Amino acid sequence: MIQPPLPIRKIARDLRDHPSIRSKLDIAQSTHTLGLTADSAGTPGDDCAVLPAADGFDLFACEGFINAFVKTDPWFAGWCGVMVNISDILSMGGRPRAVTNAIWAPNAEQAQPVLAGMKAASQAYGVPVVGGHTNLHTDDLQLSVSILGHAQQLITSFDAAPGDVLICAIDLQGSYREPFDNWNAALTSPPEKLRATMEILPTLAEDGLVTAGKDISQGGIVGTALMLAEASGVAIDIQLEALPRPAGVDIERWLRTFPSFGFLVSARPDHAPAICAEFAKFGIAAAACGDVRDGSTVDLQARDGRAAFWDYQRSPYLNLSAKEASHA
Repeated sequence: MIQPPLPIRKIARDLRDHPSIRSKLDIAQSTHTLGLTADSAGTPGDDCAVLPAADGFDLFACEGFINAFVKTDPWFAGWCGVMVNISDILSMGGRPRAVTNAIWAPNAEQAQPVLAGMKAASQAYGVPVVGGHTNLHTDDLQLSVSILGHAQQLITSFDAAPGDVLICAIDLQGSYREPFDNWNAALTSPPEKLRATMEILPTLAEDGLVTAGKDISQGGIVGTALMLAEASGVAIDIQLEALPRPAGVDIERWLRTFPSFGFLVSARPDHAPAICAEFAKFGIAAAACGDVRDGSTVDLQARDGRAAFWDYQRSPYLNLSAKEASHA
């Protein structure tokens, strides 16, 4: 059956205006007030703060969660507190060590499902919760979770270079956790798989196969590609038909989806088959789905043409680009 052409210009426009994409613009407000750039301590703009250590790099990250999400799905919010922080560590070639949390709730009863979700994820992934902060006398249910990890070899957001290919790797064995654009493949995976897949990115980093990468976070594939492009000072073309995608999922929603296990990495073309094969060993769909080139745009490509999604030179996204592109 011949598929109709994708309305690519409309897709690019709608994504550019979507709240999940535009929410990342808030980051620039905080970094400006704090006086941070990509050259600051910890290299802001990466998925974790990078702290050089004698035997590699210590990694530190923190996630805060939208109040509506915590209120609507508190157990899963607790689970995600552990899960998404682990993804940040993995995306940089690290291995997670421990997490802490800060929870605010009107009472212990409302806090319980959030903490139960955190405990379940901690046990499933084998990453301990080692402490945190609790306040049970607030008006709203709120959650923030931090993580510490360690990497022997780093994968950063700053090293994608023209001539690289873009590889998208996502666990497709799941479904949406409605009503949000969260693709949940974690709760359908046994703990053995969750723990095994935690070795993929560190192995690729230590084998020197990846030039740069990020975990697919809020903002989805397109928002993450934009952050990667801006940090590295490059342009990225995304070939929509080449993306790993579950059957029946609308492409526009998929491009803004936050998957439970999803990464974008760049690599030299001759390394792409080995990278995709490493993901495939663990049941993760991975494919070369784009190209890195000179420029400052993220463009979408399909059979009916191409459309510009974002030009970060004209409209900075994270606006942390004090660091010169490493390939210049």
